[in-house]
Amino acid sequence: MSNKLLLLTQSNEKYIELLTKQNLPELEIVDDTPEHIARTNIWLADPPLAAPLLGIGKNLKWLQATYAGVDKIVSVKQRSDYLLTNVRDIFGPMMSEYVFSYLISHLRHHNSYFNSQKEQVWQSCADQQLRNKTMLILGTGSIGQHLAQTAKLFGMKVIGVSRSGDKKANFDECTHIYQLDEQLPYADVVVSVLPSSPQTDDIFNSARFSKMKENVIFFNVGRGNAVDLYDLNVALIERPNMLAVLDVFKTEPLPKQDEIWQRDNVVITPHIAAPSTPEQVVDIFAENYRRWLKGVDLQYQVDFKLGY
Repeated sequence: MSNKLLLLTQSNEKYIELLTKQNLPELEIVDDTPEHIARTNIWLADPPLAAPLLGIGKNLKWLQATYAGVDKIVSVKQRSDYLLTNVRDIFGPMMSEYVFSYLISHLRHHNSYFNSQKEQVWQSCADQQLRNKTMLILGTGSIGQHLAQTAKLFGMKVIGVSRSGDKKANFDECTHIYQLDEQLPYADVVVSVLPSSPQTDDIFNSARFSKMKENVIFFNVGRGNAVDLYDLNVALIERPNMLAVLDVFKTEPLPKQDEIWQRDNVVITPHIAAPSTPEQVVDIFAENYRRWLKGVDLQYQVDFKLGY
């Protein structure tokens, strides 16, 4: 066989089972001994597991990441002399479920009604609806477009913010990232699905939070580097009617001593908004491997300079 595949995942046995069913030609799956790490030309890997071994993989030509986020393996300290692909176009539906489940629950006071039920109290709240509210989405790729599509079904106005500012499907309008400060005061809901890059580090800081509405609902479901948690914690204290829903953090797990755990107006989830499954990853890898054999461009190539 001409290609050797190194598996570096938390679910190697499952991946072997799925890859065997694909019956991919000229491909040998090997274990992660130092000799194999040095000699394999293709890796299928979780980025955190691959990152410390990149220096050993002397023969690495292509790495298929099992995540969308590849910041662990595209840092300035890491090599970039190989082809890197990630997984995309599979997260939109689950991300929409996550965002809109918390959004609707908050606006329709689900927790209040649940507590009233336990106390056998018949009391209504001033429920709100999504219609005519403005959602600002940072990141207009496949996830952002799916979120925008869902928002439009609820009658929301949707504005997209991206590095290019190019118009994308399902958005009412799209603007450049440099115009973010102009858009923030008008947003009822802000959703960040930004990738990790030096340009997105702490893009949400005290200055940005000060420009948001007092009762804004803020989601970070992209990458943890985008939010200064200290500044967000201060904003949540100063603005009791603000809500933050956070699924990603700079340090995961989020340290127990972080004060943001104590806020009543925050929802914290352990990076579960839109996980990929081995079945989805293997389908993407198999299609890319067939392209590899044909010598044509692979899908979902990562630009090392941009980080995504």
